[in-house]
Amino acid sequence: MPAIGRIQLIALRAPSPQPVATAFGAMDSRPALFVRIEDRDGAVGWGEIWCNFPRHGLESRFHLAADHLGPRYLGREVADPPALARAATEAVRRLAIQSGERGAFANVVAGFDCALWDLLARRAGMPLARFLGGELRPLPAYASGIGPEDPPAQMEAARALGHRIFKLKLGFADDERNLRAAGAFLADGEILLADANQAWEVEEARRRLPALAAYHPGWIEEPVPADLPPAVFAELAAISPVPLAGGENLSSMTAFEETIAARALAVVQPDVAKWGGISFCREVAAKAMGAGLRYCPHFLGGGIGLLHSAHLLAAAGGDGWLEVDINPNPLREELLPFSGCDASGRIALDDGPGIGVDPDPALLAAYRVMETEIL
Repeated sequence: MPAIGRIQLIALRAPSPQPVATAFGAMDSRPALFVRIEDRDGAVGWGEIWCNFPRHGLESRFHLAADHLGPRYLGREVADPPALARAATEAVRRLAIQSGERGAFANVVAGFDCALWDLLARRAGMPLARFLGGELRPLPAYASGIGPEDPPAQMEAARALGHRIFKLKLGFADDERNLRAAGAFLADGEILLADANQAWEVEEARRRLPALAAYHPGWIEEPVPADLPPAVFAELAAISPVPLAGGENLSSMTAFEETIAARALAVVQPDVAKWGGISFCREVAAKAMGAGLRYCPHFLGGGIGLLHSAHLLAAAGGDGWLEVDINPNPLREELLPFSGCDASGRIALDDGPGIGVDPDPALLAAYRVMETEIL
C-alpha cells in the first residue's frame, strides 16, 4: 500500500445571512477546514476538520494541522487509518496537554482519518458506505438548526425540501412559545425533536424535562453539560418522559462505553469531524446499536463532513436519521450531490467512489481564507 505523499489544507469561511443561534452562542459565519490527502500513486481522499467554535477555531486548527499533525502523517502508509490516528494522537500527546488543546488536536485527527477512509474507498473504486461493509441506501434525514426566530417559517422552508422531521433549538427565553408553535405546525406523520445544547443545570433539567412531554418531542438533546457523569444522565433519563440524546461532546471511547452501559442516552450521536473520524465513530455506532440504542450521527458543518456522516450511517445500518443543517451554507449546499429529500423524507447518496464528490475549485477559491501544502 503506498505512502502519503501530499497533504493539502484549505480553510474556508462563508458569510452567514443570519447568525446560527445556540444556547451557548451564535455563529456569525460558516467556517470549514477541508483536508485533501494524496498518496504516492495519486489516489486522493477528502476530509473535514470540525472548527465551528470559537470563531478563531478555523485558524487555530489550520495551524495545528499544518505545523504539528500533517508532517507526522506524511510518508506513512495509508492502509490502516485507525493505527495512523492512534500514532498521531500519541505523538502529540504531551503537546496537547501542555497547550491545553486536546480537543483541537483531536478534531484535526478526526478530519485526517475521514480523508484516509475516503482515499481507501476511492482506491477500491467503491462508495465509502460499501467499502465500510454496508449498503448505499436512502437515508431518513431530519432538518436541524431550527432556531428561536419564527420556527414555523424555518420548518416550512425545510418541508419544501422534503423534510418531515425537524429539530428545534432550546435554551432561550421563548422556549415554551416556540415549542407550542412548532408543535402546532406539524402535519400528520411529522416529528419534532428538541436540542438544548447543554443549556440547563441539573436542577433546572429536573424541572423542565417532565413538562416537555406536553409537546411530544421525539427526543431532547444535551439537556445538561455533556461532561457530567453518565449517572446524572441516567437519573434524568429515568424521570424524563422524552428520550435523551447526546454524544457530539463525548471525546473518548471510555465515555461512550460508560454512557451506553448506564443506559443514559436512548440516542447516541458521535460526530465524525469532531472526535475520532470514521475509525472511532464506526466503533461507537456498533456499540450503541449492539446495546439496542439508536445511532444518529451528529453533524453541523460543510459538505465534506456531512457526506462522511451519511456514508457511515448507511454502512452502520439501523434505524438512525441523518442530521442535515438547514441554515444557509454554501460550503455545504454547493458540495452535495443532493438538494433535498424524496417523498418519504429520505436522501439518496451518489454511488461514485469514496464520498462521491470533489470540491469545485471555483467554490474553494471563492471562500478560501488560507491554504497550504505539506510535501
